[in-house]
Amino acid sequence: MNIKPLSDRVVIKPADAEEKVQGGIIIPDTAKEKPQKGEIMAVGPGKISDAGQTIAMTVKKGDTVLYGKYSGTEVTVDNVEYLIVRESDILAVV
Repeated sequence: MNIKPLSDRVVIKPADAEEKVQGGIIIPDTAKEKPQKGEIMAVGPGKISDAGQTIAMTVKKGDTVLYGKYSGTEVTVDNVEYLIVRESDILAVV
């Protein structure tokens, strides 16, 4: 992967959407919900404060995170889909 995020952004590889529900019903591709969980693949250096200091990121590469349903920008690199989001769009580390 050749993506290097800037500022307080992170690159996330979304987890695959579930194929079945608890009752065993198979969900077609068109009805699947967007995943809200993924693994962090790259982390930017951090946000620059008004004083000019870099504020360190609280997440790191390899963390599994939960993020907002419609947050970030989807990009495709080498036929793999990634999501670039700001650290503030990450809701929790799992």
